[in-house]
Amino acid sequence: MEERLQKILARSGAGSRRTAEQYIKDGRVSIDGAVVTDMGIKVDPAVHEICLNGRSIRLSEEKIHILLNKPAGYVTTLSDPQGRPIVTSLLKGIAQRVYPVGRLDLDTEGALLLTNDGDMAQRILHPSFEIKKTYVAKVTGVPSREKLDQLAKGIVLEGRRTSPAQLMVLQQTPRFTIIQIIIHEGRKRQVRKMFAAIGHRVLALKRVAYGNLQLDNLPSGKFRILSKQDLEKIFSGP
Repeated sequence: MEERLQKILARSGAGSRRTAEQYIKDGRVSIDGAVVTDMGIKVDPAVHEICLNGRSIRLSEEKIHILLNKPAGYVTTLSDPQGRPIVTSLLKGIAQRVYPVGRLDLDTEGALLLTNDGDMAQRILHPSFEIKKTYVAKVTGVPSREKLDQLAKGIVLEGRRTSPAQLMVLQQTPRFTIIQIIIHEGRKRQVRKMFAAIGHRVLALKRVAYGNLQLDNLPSGKFRILSKQDLEKIFSGP
């Protein structure tokens, strides 16, 4: 049966549909030996050979969804030219080829979803679903209530206003403050940039939940397989 090329790539575990579209644009995908860059093309994987980076893709029928407690120092890519450790190296015993859903910065730790389910990844990443992500940030100094209210209402970052956020102070000392912040956007280094914009640098950052799916007591560097009930929690807000 013919399907859009980017959907087939996503089903193979190559990445989300958005990632697959970028692979096609970059000329990294071929059909029967011919490179294709047409986003609208449909193909039958049972009839044609589809290759990514010169390697034939395999469709994975068994979907798997994983919650990993990412340690700091790991990159959320499938390879790294600088030789830094990658998050998938932590998934001992997982036979399926999975990829991270979104990203966490090198120095950020906490909840990271990985899957070979392109449709689920698309739902989680697409802005229309507004999946809420909860972070705990340790920042320098003591932000005033006025500054925190600015973040809650939205501030202009790189020419675009951030969406409203939910903030709660968890701990305060003269030298640092620990704050819970909930956002649904996924801009690069967004939480760090938001606090930097009000003059309070982030010292440590951890994502602790997607929607109502909590990291809980999952140890750093460990993972667990998600159930259908777990996946439903992602789409219910905190």
